[in-house]
Amino acid sequence: MNIELGKMNRLRVVKAVDFGMYLDGGDAGEILLPACYVPEGCSVGDELDVFLYLDSEERLVATTQTPLAQVGDFAYLQVAWVNNYGAFLDWGLMKDLFVPFREQKLKMQKGRSYIVHLHVDEESYRLMASAKVERYLSDEMPPYREGDEVQILVWQKTDLGFKVIVDNRFSGLVYENDLFRPLHTGDRVQAYIKQVRPDGKLDITLQKQGREAVDDFSQVLLEHLQHNAGRTPLCDKSPAEEIYAMFGVSKKVFKKAVGDLYKKRLIEITDEGLRLV
Repeated sequence: MNIELGKMNRLRVVKAVDFGMYLDGGDAGEILLPACYVPEGCSVGDELDVFLYLDSEERLVATTQTPLAQVGDFAYLQVAWVNNYGAFLDWGLMKDLFVPFREQKLKMQKGRSYIVHLHVDEESYRLMASAKVERYLSDEMPPYREGDEVQILVWQKTDLGFKVIVDNRFSGLVYENDLFRPLHTGDRVQAYIKQVRPDGKLDITLQKQGREAVDDFSQVLLEHLQHNAGRTPLCDKSPAEEIYAMFGVSKKVFKKAVGDLYKKRLIEITDEGLRLV
């Protein structure tokens, strides 16, 4: 059996002791799950989902706590403290995550958050993070088509828009003129492939494109009116921010959906907003 350091593993309880339980780690031997992490009613023979990491004395230990990120992940984590060796990030476990100075772009500051990549250091076998995330992004041709749904992590603001990390693997860009809602570094949101460029770079949009987006939202708008006495105070002249706050779509999609429903004589446009016919 192979275990994975820095990831969740399903392991079997093989021995109970006063200070916790030992789990079968295969070739790694027995792994301690300290008493404070042992679930109530747990007994020898049970299988547990545990996260494996090294304690302060570099011993392999288990916890039933779930960290904010695992090895191989990109994450937005806050600096808990710094010392002469580097910075330490809060990642939801008792032992903070180390970022040596060599893995920092700029000197990290306590209380600030940064996009980092988690990995196991090949020399020391320690879990650590790196703010030099570019080296961990794939340079393979992305396997997407226009319109594919993806998950993005907002990485950094640029003159063109926002760099994002797509599906924990690829680099992408949301252009400024495609933004209809605020984005902030560290946001994780659903998005869509707008274009796969010949060089493999990804253009990302926050909503479906074309006819499909309008048709989908038209149905949403109709259902909203049906459940709200046939009325909404919003119309095609409403601010984009108010439209997004209520419906989560751009003003462009909203206006096209309103136009379609009006042409089909399903709604009326009044001074007070929209009304179901």
